[in-house]
Amino acid sequence: MNASDVFGFADALGPARIIHVYEPSAGLKGILVVDNVARGPAIGGLRMAPDVSVAECFRLARAMTFKNAAAGLPHGGAKSVIFGDPKMPGPDKERLIRAFASSLRNERDYIFAPDMGTDENCMAWVKDEIGRAAGLPSDLGGIPLDEVGATGWGIYQATEIAARYCNMKIDGARVVIQGFGAVGRHSARFLAQAGAVLVGASDSRGAVYNPRGLDVSALMELKKTGKSVSDVTAGEKRDRDAVIDMECDIWIPAARPDVINAANASRLNTKLIVEGANIPVTPEAEKFLHEHDVLCVPDFIANAGGVICAALEYRGVTQAMVFSSIGEKVRSNTEQVLEAVTTKAIPPREAALELAEKRIRKAMSYRRWSLLSSADN
Repeated sequence: MNASDVFGFADALGPARIIHVYEPSAGLKGILVVDNVARGPAIGGLRMAPDVSVAECFRLARAMTFKNAAAGLPHGGAKSVIFGDPKMPGPDKERLIRAFASSLRNERDYIFAPDMGTDENCMAWVKDEIGRAAGLPSDLGGIPLDEVGATGWGIYQATEIAARYCNMKIDGARVVIQGFGAVGRHSARFLAQAGAVLVGASDSRGAVYNPRGLDVSALMELKKTGKSVSDVTAGEKRDRDAVIDMECDIWIPAARPDVINAANASRLNTKLIVEGANIPVTPEAEKFLHEHDVLCVPDFIANAGGVICAALEYRGVTQAMVFSSIGEKVRSNTEQVLEAVTTKAIPPREAALELAEKRIRKAMSYRRWSLLSSADN
């Protein structure tokens, strides 16, 4: 079965390969989608969740293709997923990840990196199995993404640029973050350091709201103990989905895909959305937001900090140089996209796709198989 049969919306960019991994004796079920490798071997996170799908894996892989191209990295896009509870006992998780990596040993067009449900320890297991992983623990020469907040640093940089297009200053801006995990908490930390006020936050167990501002450091410490943000005392405890209704200037989705859709986009009460998660807003919702003058910075522009860090780490670049590169690349791309939005009067995602696709197609033009494709047309 080819890609177009599976999806119905595969195109000239990819996907290049879809690989299913199934080992009943080990309880392992996983998927790898390698989308496009014109710019180089694909790099993309390994996600663990009980409810992933082939279609979602493809969409995430395509987002990585755009993200890596927009960031100017010599890598294509891919994504891998393992079906399972990321909170399973450590030995069970290690066994599944090692088995999955071993099954993909010969897929040299794919470099593993951490994603939702996996971390630097998981990448150490992958490295041990096949010698091909980024986002490693510092003990192995890596730059642990979750610890240093590489993606959050990029979110902050994108937000600072985008705020200017909303006639807004970061200092004093009210922020709400959906998903106070690795990306969300560091985004909150960097924004708070610049004077922003976190008024709302949520995680998988609840939400908290305080119009006078929440203590970001206290929330981060609370999460370290395994508690929910809703357990903080200095705020109103709310249902986790109530985070969508919280009034703010900047709303950052840093959780799962498709959390904002056609059914709930009208509930948002904000001026600016900076997409911290991958594909957190559906195309229909982005269209609605654009038509209602809510600026939405696309995921593969705003949240590229993590993959920039992983790609540079893979080449032995130092942490200081990585943060400088993240700032430079994310700020430049955000500026280019939003300037195109202003001058061409087009939606942000259209502008972002123009930027990324131009770079991908240029890289594809240098590939040997592009000549064969042209000859067939």
